[in-house]
Amino acid sequence: MTNCKKKVLYDAMSNKVYVWDDHMQITAPPEKKPFILSGKPEEKNPDRNEEEERGGWGNKLDFLMSCISLSVGLGNVWRFPYLCYKNGGGTFLITYHIAMFICGIPLFFQEVAIGQYLGSGGMTFVGQLCPILKGVGYATMTIVFLLDVYYCVIIAWTLFYIFSSFSSTLPWSECEMLLSDMRTSLGDTMSTRQIRSVNNHSSTIGQWWNSQNCLVKDNTTTFNVSSLISRNSSSAVEEFFDRRVLSITSGLEELGGMQWHLFIALCVGWIMVYGIIRKGLHQSGKIMWFTALFPYIILLIMLVRAVTLEGAGTGLLYYITPQWEALLTPGPWMDGASQIFFAYSIGCGALPALGSYNKFHHNSYKDAVITCVVNTLTSVIAGIVTFSILGHLALEQNTEVGSVVNSGPGLVFITYPQVVLRLPGSSFWAVIFFFMLLLLGIDSEFCLVESFITGILDNWSQSLRPHRHLFTLAVCVVMFLLGIPMITQGGMYIFQLMDYYSASGMSLLWVCFFQTIAISWFFGVDRLGDCIEKMMGIRPGLFWRISWKYIAPLVMAVIFISQCFEYQRLRYGSYEYPLWADIIGLGISCSSMLWIPVYIIYYVFSQPGSLLQNFKKGLKSNIAQRKVSVCDKSTGELLSQSQNNIV
Repeated sequence: MTNCKKKVLYDAMSNKVYVWDDHMQITAPPEKKPFILSGKPEEKNPDRNEEEERGGWGNKLDFLMSCISLSVGLGNVWRFPYLCYKNGGGTFLITYHIAMFICGIPLFFQEVAIGQYLGSGGMTFVGQLCPILKGVGYATMTIVFLLDVYYCVIIAWTLFYIFSSFSSTLPWSECEMLLSDMRTSLGDTMSTRQIRSVNNHSSTIGQWWNSQNCLVKDNTTTFNVSSLISRNSSSAVEEFFDRRVLSITSGLEELGGMQWHLFIALCVGWIMVYGIIRKGLHQSGKIMWFTALFPYIILLIMLVRAVTLEGAGTGLLYYITPQWEALLTPGPWMDGASQIFFAYSIGCGALPALGSYNKFHHNSYKDAVITCVVNTLTSVIAGIVTFSILGHLALEQNTEVGSVVNSGPGLVFITYPQVVLRLPGSSFWAVIFFFMLLLLGIDSEFCLVESFITGILDNWSQSLRPHRHLFTLAVCVVMFLLGIPMITQGGMYIFQLMDYYSASGMSLLWVCFFQTIAISWFFGVDRLGDCIEKMMGIRPGLFWRISWKYIAPLVMAVIFISQCFEYQRLRYGSYEYPLWADIIGLGISCSSMLWIPVYIIYYVFSQPGSLLQNFKKGLKSNIAQRKVSVCDKSTGELLSQSQNNIV
């Protein structure tokens, strides 16, 4: 049994206590080095035992895989393509990449580094750096909570597709159309014999949910049916999603009944999420290795098949061609910046939580850059696949790429199943693809749910931490219940309302702006540089300091103000949301945004002293003491805090 004779060092700047054995030696601080991509922290003695840290990753690569699992998810395969399609392809690519370099990568690393240094989650770390802006933490938790509620709905859709794929013939491969309906749709241009040849010599084919506008181009026919019908036609894949999966109504005013198949899928999704996170995220490192790497195998297979489709070149040209006049409007800039924050999980509290599990001297800079590059490449590849398919659909339906389908959250469920139909053994590949999509959704969802739980436990640790399992179960149940309205027949309209107003756009930019101000201005980029140098032995260079302090806050402020002045009503396809729905949406945004000014007022009036004294006091950092190691008096063993607490 080890005795508790340990040396203790108190670091006044970080307000931390370090504990080490008698045989360990203290080395002088490393020399300052420029913070560049090739910079490496000072080599440490390999024989030196690292102090027991709060971090709980099994090895250094677990953190990298966790970051990739968090940031590379449905935001890349699901959200990026439909925002790119909505904003005209190449126009969105320009705004997206500008936002990546001047905001995305710098802020991603900033959050990870702060979490690693303070050892705290997303709800409390801003309050330690700038107490008067602790409302940023509450706003972050509100955004994450709302995001978790609707994010699992996508997982429910995916699970239903997986269940539907276990059949010899995929249900979205054919249209049901009576011969009389087809003759009505096509007029007398085709004989009954020709119609039967298109439909595999059957009077009816496909499924009950298809309409007479449904179109399937049979590869065995020698004529192009799509040239004989109007642009109001829709593919079998489109109708399966709209009419079978969603049973979508005409508008938000008509919610319709419960979709029981989605209800069951939503239950299964939340059970999976709870099963993974019930013991804590840092114990799921090996799971994240699989969930981070497997999707790329499937995505590459889809890529090869998509770019070889007829008409793919037209779609790719649309993808990379910007509409220059659109760059003068705030829409593409808002969507580009919000997609960066959404995909990188900036402002969601998850990155500080992941960083808090690291060893104190872990070089998280390299992991941050690698994760951001991988994230962007994944989005670009997903865009190539999507627009290749859109080009193919445009050719089949004899229309333009920009109008071939409705731009909306369901775009990925319209484009990728088209590729699956072109692969040999389509049912097998459908199961594999939607399993990949499920992994992308699950690994992002349980990271986000964990970040919410981590933030709440950080703030009320004494009362809630002993009941972590029960609290986690309660959170999952509440989120499941709140997601039920989005699986009704009109649930897609609620889903898009949540996606547009709750966890992206104005509310996310607002929170990220004040978080960046708290870190870069009130805590200070110089002190942040000192923290990074203390951990990694390298100091941030001029680019990083300018980005953190000036460029990123300015860009976010300009985009936010421009969007306020040129606000546009929400639409789903051709359906325009009623005014009362937009008012509700703005209320959802305010539910997170108002935390910041309300807490500033609360802090100034609740603290002892004059209003001016309280205001000045609130701008000074108050970093909570973090014991890196604690000694168990009953056993005499030195335990890391992560062995007793999750965060």
